[in-house]
Amino acid sequence: MNIENLPKKIYTGRFRGGHIQGIAIDNERKYIYCSFTTELVKLDMDGNFIGSVKGFTGHLGCLAFDSENNRVYASLEYKNDVIGQGILKRLGYVGEVKNAFYVAIFDPEKIVRPDMSAYENRVMTTVWLRDVVDDYLAEFELGKRNLKHRYGCSGIDGITFAPSFDKKGTDLLVSYGIFGETDREDNDYQVIVAYDPKELVKYEDILSPENIHSSGPESCKEKYFVYTGNTTFGVQNMEYDSYTGDIFLCVYCGKKEKFPNYPLYVIDMKKAPAEKELLGQEGEIGTTLSIKEAGFCENGIYGYTFPHGSTGIASLGDGYFYISEPGADNGEFFSNIYLYRYTGENEMTFVRV
Repeated sequence: MNIENLPKKIYTGRFRGGHIQGIAIDNERKYIYCSFTTELVKLDMDGNFIGSVKGFTGHLGCLAFDSENNRVYASLEYKNDVIGQGILKRLGYVGEVKNAFYVAIFDPEKIVRPDMSAYENRVMTTVWLRDVVDDYLAEFELGKRNLKHRYGCSGIDGITFAPSFDKKGTDLLVSYGIFGETDREDNDYQVIVAYDPKELVKYEDILSPENIHSSGPESCKEKYFVYTGNTTFGVQNMEYDSYTGDIFLCVYCGKKEKFPNYPLYVIDMKKAPAEKELLGQEGEIGTTLSIKEAGFCENGIYGYTFPHGSTGIASLGDGYFYISEPGADNGEFFSNIYLYRYTGENEMTFVRV
């Protein structure tokens, strides 16, 4: 990779689908993909518009690029909560949608013009995630309280490809959104579900308002728990970086005073998963991952104060990243995406190139 040939800044242009949620880079073919909540946008690396996909009445989140098969993966939520109803209102959609959560898979070769339909020509296929749906819809008793949404599950957002811990290929990792309620103790973990992307292929189906389908695996390959403390809607962007071998978690900061509430956490992939009792879960045992012991530390929790990344972060290798810095004006949304170098230092975790 020749950093000198990469633009230091990419301006996305303006869109009305909602604020930018995630980015993915095809460094070989020189394209960048951006999720603007209800619209997937394809640009070249100079920011020139190539095409877009619309038509889903849900929340398109973080993006990940599959370089092996040249496909773009995204988290996709269909919900009837406040966020979901806000999206429907913005789209002018009258009615309700079924609560459902998907991995959305785009064929970027087919994205060649503006406003393409997500339902036609298999531009987008989707795989339903039973684990997420079950945890989102769960109603249960914990302690002496009747609660909804197991682990605080509000859906999904972060998504990335990473080497599997069993050393058998690559996993697709999807992180839960987590409700940030400060009056419960069972929502202080980030929850990540792992899938074998090759196994997901057989479940792919067309998603449309008439086909809110449930074609997906019976369960995930593994469910991991990462203790960060409170966040506001969990991991917004999740990115594996081959240079450090770690996974970056970019979040909206939490509000519980007993936690440091950092905007950035890093999973130490060199430490094997461990079976531990989950705090706040009345003795439940879960498979946990470790936060890297670097950066700032407060009350035993490590993290960084770097403020960007929650609306898009893409690893380029060799310590370089593209990171989104969003903006909005007169009902239009945009982002300036800057080239950064990772240092790992406390105050200057990333520096602009």
